[in-house]
Formats: sequence, C-alpha cells, structure tokens
Amino acid sequence: MAGPRSPYFILTTPAASAVGLDRAHDLVFGQSRGSLRGEVTTCGTSPAVRGGQPVGVRESFALIHNRWWIHWAAIAKKTPAPSSARPRACVLVVCLLLICGLARPSVAADPLDWPRWRGPQQNGSSTQIGLPDSWNPRGGAGSNLLWKRSDLGSRSTPIVMKGRLYTLVRDQMETPREGEKVVCVDAASGATIWENRFNVYLSDVPDTRVGWSCVVGDPETDRVYALGVCGFFQCLEGATGKRLWSRSLHEEFGLLSTYGGRTNVPVIFEDLVILSAVVIGWGDMAKPAHRFLAFDKHTGQVVWFNGTRLLPYDTTYSTPTVTVLGGQQALVFGSGDGAVWAMQPRTGRRIWKYQFSRRGLNVSPLVVGDRVYSCHSEENPDDTTMGALVAIDALATGPKTKTGEMDITQTGEVWRVKERMVGKASPIMVDGQLVFVDDRATLFVVDPETGQQRVKKKLGTVMRSSPLSADGKIYLCTANGRWYILKLQDDRLQVVHQARLPSGEECHGSPIVSHGRLYLPTTGHLYCLADPAQTPAAGQPPAVPAERPVAEDTQPAQVQIVPAEVLLKPAQTQKFTVRLFNRAGQLLGETAAEFSLEGPGEIAADGTYTAPAGAQHGAAIVSAQVGKLTHTARVRVVPDFPWRFDFEDGQVPVTWVGARYRHQNRQLDGGRVMVKVTTIPKGTRSRAWMGHPDSSSYTIQADVRGAVRNHKLPDIGLIAQRYTLDLMGAYQQLQIRSWVPVMRMARTVDFPWKPDQWYVMKFRAEVQQVDGQPRGVLRGKVWPKGEPEPEAWTVTAVDEVPNLTGSPGLYGNAKDAELYYDNLTVTANED
Repeated sequence: MAGPRSPYFILTTPAASAVGLDRAHDLVFGQSRGSLRGEVTTCGTSPAVRGGQPVGVRESFALIHNRWWIHWAAIAKKTPAPSSARPRACVLVVCLLLICGLARPSVAADPLDWPRWRGPQQNGSSTQIGLPDSWNPRGGAGSNLLWKRSDLGSRSTPIVMKGRLYTLVRDQMETPREGEKVVCVDAASGATIWENRFNVYLSDVPDTRVGWSCVVGDPETDRVYALGVCGFFQCLEGATGKRLWSRSLHEEFGLLSTYGGRTNVPVIFEDLVILSAVVIGWGDMAKPAHRFLAFDKHTGQVVWFNGTRLLPYDTTYSTPTVTVLGGQQALVFGSGDGAVWAMQPRTGRRIWKYQFSRRGLNVSPLVVGDRVYSCHSEENPDDTTMGALVAIDALATGPKTKTGEMDITQTGEVWRVKERMVGKASPIMVDGQLVFVDDRATLFVVDPETGQQRVKKKLGTVMRSSPLSADGKIYLCTANGRWYILKLQDDRLQVVHQARLPSGEECHGSPIVSHGRLYLPTTGHLYCLADPAQTPAAGQPPAVPAERPVAEDTQPAQVQIVPAEVLLKPAQTQKFTVRLFNRAGQLLGETAAEFSLEGPGEIAADGTYTAPAGAQHGAAIVSAQVGKLTHTARVRVVPDFPWRFDFEDGQVPVTWVGARYRHQNRQLDGGRVMVKVTTIPKGTRSRAWMGHPDSSSYTIQADVRGAVRNHKLPDIGLIAQRYTLDLMGAYQQLQIRSWVPVMRMARTVDFPWKPDQWYVMKFRAEVQQVDGQPRGVLRGKVWPKGEPEPEAWTVTAVDEVPNLTGSPGLYGNAKDAELYYDNLTVTANED
C-alpha cells in the first residue's frame, strides 16, 4: 500500500507568471510557519519522495518549479481554455510533494493492528510472534481462551484497529426484527462498545449467509466501512458507530444481490473506498458486468465507476489486492467473468487481464513482487478440466483489446497446474513456499517458481476460510470445525496442535491476529485466543514496493470528472471538478476544462450543472475536455411525485436502474406497454428501481398482466419503500414482504387470478409514529381493470422495525411467462 499522504495545494494569484520560487513558497507558507497567504485550497494528496526518500519543502518547490510549471505553461500554450471558462486570475498549479505531517498530521497504522480481512500486508500473513501453540474452545485454566461470544458467531472475518474489534453479524435472528449489524467490541475483553443495526431488504440472501462481507478500517480517519448483504453500504465513526454517510447500492446503481449471498469486501486506497459487485444499471451500464465503484471515503461521492467484460457468468467475492507492479499502482482481483484483472486504483483504468476460468473467481489474488498467484475450482477455459493454480507475470505485455487493456492470457502465464480445486480459500506464502488449501480441505505446498508440488496433506472434507501465516506457523480451520496449527519445515508439515470445535459450528470466516491475540470466527462463536505468558511483538514487515515518482511522468494522459455519477431533482445543481492523471494513473492535479452536455439541463463554464426545472425524468452526459483528452460523467434527473408512465413514447425509461436490459417496450392491445421478457439469461427474476432512495410514504399503482406458458404464470410485483407486493402466479397468492428468504414481517393471502387479463395493482407504504417509535404500514390491493376499485385493502402488513425510505420499483419473475406493465403512477400519500 502507499505510504502516508500529505496535501497538495492549488495556489491562485493575479500574476502567476511572475511568481518565482521563493515568492511561491512565501505565498503558501507566509513569512512565519503555519500562516497561509493568498488563495490556497487543499484538494488532494501526493507522496513526498525522491528515490524512495522524503524530500524537504524547498526541494519539493524546486522539483515543482523546474518540472510542473514548465509543463503547465506548455499546456496553456497548446490548449487554451475558452475565454468563458478562463478564471479571472491565472492559476499556478503547485502540486507540492510535501513531507508527511507538514500541512496536516499523518496517522501511522499500528503494525499490530489487522485493519482488513487479509491483514496489513493483504496476504493473510503477519510478522507477529508469541502466539499460542494450542487452545481449548471450552475454556478454563491453561486453555489460552481469553474470551468467546456466541452472539458474535458469523461467517464474516473480523478486523482490529485502535484497540477495537469490528465484525458483521446477524441481529435478533429468527424473530420479526431480524436484520444485520456491525458490532464493535473491546479487542482485549470482548465487551461491547457499540452496535449499528440495519435491515436486510429486497435481497434473496438467506439468513445463514448474513455477514458475508467484512468490515474494513481506515487508520487515517478512524472510520470503518461496511457493506451489508442487501447492498447497504455505510461509513461509520470507528469510536462511536455514528453513521457518517451511506449509499443504497441496489437502488442507486443496480448492485445484484443473489441467493448465493456473495458480497464483496471494500478496500481502502488513499482517499478512496473501493468495492465491487455484478451491477445491472442504466444507460450504457444497463447490461450486467462486474463493476467497481470508487467512493470518496470522506463524503461518499462517486469518483470513478468501471467494470470488466459484459455479461459475466457469476457473481464473485474476490477481494482486490492493492499493490505496485513495475512501479505502477494496481488493483488486482478475480472477476465474475473468470479473468484475473489489474486496474489503476485512482482512475479505474484497466491495465491487463488474464483469462483463467469459464466462471467467476472468488479467491483473493496473492501478489509477491511482480508475480500474481491465483486459483479456482471451475471449468478451465481451454478444456473441460476443473480447477487450477496459476502464477502470472504481472509485467507481461500482450495485445490490446477493444476496451484498452492488455490481454496477457498467452504471454503472462509463468506456470499453471490444472485439476486443483481451490475455489474458496485464498493462498498464502510461507517461508518462500506457496500454500493452497483446496475445497475438500487438502493442503498443498507448491514451489512458487515452477508450481511443482512439495507437500500434500488431508485436513478434513470441506474448506471455506483462508489460512493465516504468523509466528512461523499456519493457523486454519476447516468448514466442518477441524482446527489446526501447523509448521512447515522444508518438505515436511508438522501438526503442532489440532482440535475440534463444538458440534455444529462451521468456519467460513478466517482466523486473524492482532496484539498477540488470535481471533477465530465460527457460526457459533467468536473466539479470542492468547498465550498469557507472551508479550505482543512484531517483526519487521517486508518492504513495500515503491511507486515511480510522479515527477518522472508529468504528461497528462487521462482526464477524470468527479463525481462520476449523480442523481438529482429538477433545478438542483452539481459542481463537477476535473483531474488530470499521467499514463500510470498518478494524479497531476485539478484543472480547468471545456465542458459540454448531452441531454437536458445546462452546464456552465466552471463545470456547474443545473438540472432542468419541471417534472420530467431525464438523463444527461457531462463531458470534460482538456486538450485532446475527454471524460464523461452521468446524471439522472428524477422529480418529486407525482409520476405517470404510459410507455407511449416507445421507450423503457432511461432513468430506471436495472430495467432496460430486462424489459422491452412493445405494442399490445392497441397501445404501448412495457414487458419483462423470458429470454434474458439469469435476468428473468429481478428488480428495478425508479428514483431517489430517500423517498417515503407513497403509493405506486400500475395496470399489470401475466401471460401463460406451459400452464405456468409469472410473478408480478411493485416495490415501495423497500417492500414488495407480489402477485404470485404459481401459488395464486398476493404477498407483502421485504426480505425474500426471511419472511420476518410478510403477509400472504390467497388471490386467484387469470392469465392474459389486465388487473390494477396498488401498493401503499407509509411510516406511522406509535408511542414515539416508527412503524411501517404496508397495504396492497388488486382488482380487474375496468371494475371499480374496492374500498378494502386485499392484504396489510405491519413492520415494527420499518424501512423508513426507499425508491419505487418493480419486481418480476418471467422465468415461466412474460409479464406486462402499463399506466404506472407513483403519488405521495395524502393522509
């Protein structure tokens, strides 16, 4: 990972061309330390190094003056901004490569902390020593069991930061109040510090797979970031659990949440928090792809949004590894399209891909130097064998694809060993040897240079978690509760200790270590182990590969417009900023640009977009151009209620997330309707969202109709405030629910209905206050079109832990037959 960062500044002065080195220094820092003069805006970070060593302030100015000012002057001559876009004052962009702590204090990470699930080195290893050689899960004298908590049992891997442990777990399981929560406890005692609970909504994930993702911590800000199984993503204050910002990734971007439960783990890089999923969005992202969203970690603003090949076979949960490859910062991950990819973490630009499998990859890549090691248990792309291990030369070159990245499938393979079914547990490196554990809990030790097998040992029958390397030992637990402490000695594997967890406990999360304590998450407990005779200590971690100094390449090669994605209401404004990057994805600074607009609204010369007034739904593309470099951002404009869609324009509304790929506009019964088709692979059962996720207390209504095929009918649904009203064809029932596999507040009534007949479907959601507490009241009714609306509601449900907000939307299951919508309205409740 990159080292601590320091701010860079944009210095604005009326006579920039006349400012010399010393005057620029004085303008920024003043005549005395700590004072600031002129207009100075903190706008980013950049390392303060030369040849791997920190540089001083005056030397930084010398580097900038000699390279950057000349470079920017050249740009000004070649690509002048339009007169309307020129600032009144000339702008001298002075990207100060300052030493850490000069302008703001840097927060160094505690080397004994474990702030992300793969550890501080992102490779499942630790330099800590003095760890226990045995333990007893039942506790007692001499057991080395410090504490355990059954209510923290989970499939999630915890993290430890600043004396606090964080994890994701089920909340109030098997009750009408069941949900998910982030829990913070004292890492030494296990005592609860705070809990942050949230509902699981509009998800097919079963309750036993709640807590699939893992919390990630940011030592710089003392914040933690958590992604729930339903796509609810939030930034929390580490000390208190206070929610600082959140995003509903289903409703805003089209994140796919499936029964498999695969939920990715966020990663922190500089000022970004980055996560991914299979996304089925809107506009040019209407087709599904494994896509990454990079948010500003302070604000939640979308900085970049990019993905891999369209129509991936699988969802995935491969956590990226952030590393440096050949001097270039890279985000390396396994994709849902079966390839190992490298991307630039600051820009999302694709660097290379290696096609490894026909299906999605789930393990996290292990990066050692310029080698990437990965594995899978799916079908290989070149034959019908299953499973493989691979070593990839990350510096290999290959032909460029249509989307710009290099394909190193043929050139980057150092070795590949097939028929090794390693699809769940991520590999580790132990004393220069690769360690893999396959899906049937057989451990293999492999020569990293050749792939030749050195050791093989059967440990159990099923493996889901990843092993830990620490204190000269390997710690691991099989899925069926067999615990091992192993020691690798050349070509021998010594069993230091083994034990069985209590009957019924499974292990899907991975063991971690922090401050001399081991933590083992199981479905039954979270265990904390420590040897009281030992004093926590850590050896020197391996050197982090150095990124090439940005001063070696100051030629702009990429433009980035921020935010990359925004949802507005009519007449709202959004200020866009433009950043320049070199070819390696290193930030050069913010810049003026020439803006243009495709779609409704107006864009000013300074990058301020103003959404059109009125009640129209619309989408716009904002473009920024600097010289010959361009980049775009996407805008959706969605008004307040009321809405009406009759589909007579021949379109599926462009602003609807997750709709256009799965629906068509078609002529039927003398008019235009929207139809959910049966021919979309893996998309016949899906949801779509229409607007703002903060909407509350409204009614959605539509004319609906179901076809019939092989005597089978579809399911037709409306979504309001994160609840679904579902007209179920196979069961001939009408149901209100929020979380499909867990019917915690669901209500179902029999409701016979006929195919090829139009009905009116109405769904009302509201929040009531009862004894000072919110309560959700959901009401639904269906009646034949053309008949009077019945006064009584057909089905009513009450939720004591309600979803307070949520976007209107659609649910449909067209696996068996098509379904149709017409005359859709959304109105605010009047009472």
